[in-house]
Amino acid sequence: MTNIVSELIKQEVEREESTINLIASENYAPQNILDATGSVLTNKYAEGYPGKRYYGGCEIVDKVELYAIEQGRKLFSCEHINVQPHSGSSANFAVYLSSLKPGDTILGMDLSCGGHLTHGHKVNFSGKIYNFIPYHVSPETEQLDYNEIEILANQHQPKMIVAGASAYSRFIDFEKLYDIAKRNNTLLFIDIAHIAGLIAAEIHPSPIPYADFVSSTTHKTLRGPRGGIILSKLDHAQKLDRAVMPGSQGGPLMHVIAAKAVAFDNALSPEFKTYQEQVVKNSKTMAQEFKNLNYRIVSGGTDNHLFLIDLRNKEISGKETEKLLEQAGIVLNCNSIPFDTTPPTVTSGIRIGTPAVTTRGFKESNVLQVVHWIDELIKNRNNTDFTKKLKVEIHDFCKKFPIYKN
Repeated sequence: MTNIVSELIKQEVEREESTINLIASENYAPQNILDATGSVLTNKYAEGYPGKRYYGGCEIVDKVELYAIEQGRKLFSCEHINVQPHSGSSANFAVYLSSLKPGDTILGMDLSCGGHLTHGHKVNFSGKIYNFIPYHVSPETEQLDYNEIEILANQHQPKMIVAGASAYSRFIDFEKLYDIAKRNNTLLFIDIAHIAGLIAAEIHPSPIPYADFVSSTTHKTLRGPRGGIILSKLDHAQKLDRAVMPGSQGGPLMHVIAAKAVAFDNALSPEFKTYQEQVVKNSKTMAQEFKNLNYRIVSGGTDNHLFLIDLRNKEISGKETEKLLEQAGIVLNCNSIPFDTTPPTVTSGIRIGTPAVTTRGFKESNVLQVVHWIDELIKNRNNTDFTKKLKVEIHDFCKKFPIYKN
């Protein structure tokens, strides 16, 4: 490793250790995940699948992938799993490729209501290749409008319905989506990238009994390496595997697949369930305290690991808040709220997530302190001395919760 890269890695370690991370899509990988990801398995080219590789010397990595498959199926109680996708986006692309033709109609959650780029946004491959019809949350409840989804399904007769979100704080009724899909003879695809860890720990309802396809990342609430997975019914297994390789990818990242196997092992432990329970407790605690301080929480609360705050009554944009908090050592992201009239680069809201701080050991009393720091920073946003003073306080606070003790 060059001195420059080594020094930059040290700087990133220091940044992570000295700041409070409230980005809902981030987490801290345990040491055993880092060890597997940095292992010699990165050396092996293993294009194909176990027992059917295009290269020799794959007897060990075959066992690695088979073990990851075994543990993944056990964790999610699914019929089939493909552990090769490089990311959540590539997993989603493979699902579309397996069952659809360019131009086919799909229903997907609108990005401004909490969906994801790969669920049909016009700037993304999904919106460029397929005819996506967006569905929304209810303006009154800011929760999924299942009546609208059914009306759109009846009207457009889509080949697929896609559900799942990147900024939605409520349980998703997978059974209701299944009923809509079944009545319209359409495939149901659920993206659980954000809630996979909650589902694995049985803290969130599971889509596995209902969906034809389920995709996920492995690095958010699942607390594994950066990567993707796809779960499916056995009927779809062969065409799905072909859509991953050779359809959309070449050689898999065997070091990452090994780390996925470790993540599945970690998630099968009793400690993982306790962790996920605390993630939700922390999220609910923060949302309620913000409400007590006169912040408007989108949809009124949260059932999972994240929530959105509407900042319009505080007369500050999401982007301004993101920058302000980062100056004091609190990291999160600005986020559009449903039916936001502010540009997506500015936004009227922020997204707050608790997976990373819960990994550090934060309990309810600790996240309450964070809420009050955020409130004080917003109230004193024009006082740079206050921001600097609070940054020192937050840095000292973070020392009590080391991420990597070695």
